[in-house]
Amino acid sequence: MISINDAQRFGTFPDAVLFDTDNTLYSYAEAHEAGMEAVRAKATRTFAIDVATFDRAFDSARYQVKGRLKHTAASHSRLLYFQRMLEIIGLGSQVLMALDLEQTYWRTFLSNAILFDGVKELLDDLRLRGIPTAVITDLTAQIQFRKIVYFGLDHYFDYIVTSEESGYDKPHEAPFRIAVEKMQPKGANLWMIGDNPETDVRGARKCLNATTLQKVHKGVVVGAGEDRPDATFADFADLIRLLERIEHGGGTERVAAGARQ
Repeated sequence: MISINDAQRFGTFPDAVLFDTDNTLYSYAEAHEAGMEAVRAKATRTFAIDVATFDRAFDSARYQVKGRLKHTAASHSRLLYFQRMLEIIGLGSQVLMALDLEQTYWRTFLSNAILFDGVKELLDDLRLRGIPTAVITDLTAQIQFRKIVYFGLDHYFDYIVTSEESGYDKPHEAPFRIAVEKMQPKGANLWMIGDNPETDVRGARKCLNATTLQKVHKGVVVGAGEDRPDATFADFADLIRLLERIEHGGGTERVAAGARQ
């Protein structure tokens, strides 16, 4: 089901569509929890430490890395988290083990990450209509590229911009501007599809005056106030139907009425 808050935003096709990745194209929580459980099991077994010690050290490491690196791609680095975690435990940097834990995390993460239904179909529809697409995503290029390839989306998106490439995480304007420079849309009617009210909704609206569509599912909080999206949806098939309604015309009132059915 799709709920439209601003019908005037959906009277015509978008000139380009930007997509967030994590927790938008797939559910992040389950994949992350599986990855952390695999790392936790390996670390507690290898170093004979209890779960509470592992969790305290990891949480402290993550907090320190993020505090030091702020809103940059490297601030999300699991390799840096695990390196610092091992140091906090008192084991030194343990470079080989840090690399092994990182690989364990991402291998398990990807094997538990499931693409939402309808993503590829929506991207096919956008391509058939000649609408350019781009991924705009935080984190380092290597792992985000791996995710796109793992999901089989490397031939679906026209462009990708990571916060490593732009130098900043969303909602900074840099990744949004770079994505638009790459896509070269014919007009200014841009759509942003994401899950995060602050980084995706507010960021795209302030930087690009984009029409914002928030993907909602378990654990996602719908934006309010300046973070209120122009529409919310639960299933990507809802967006396919929305495009069909726009194509067949009838004005914004018809789009809004049909989209709420």
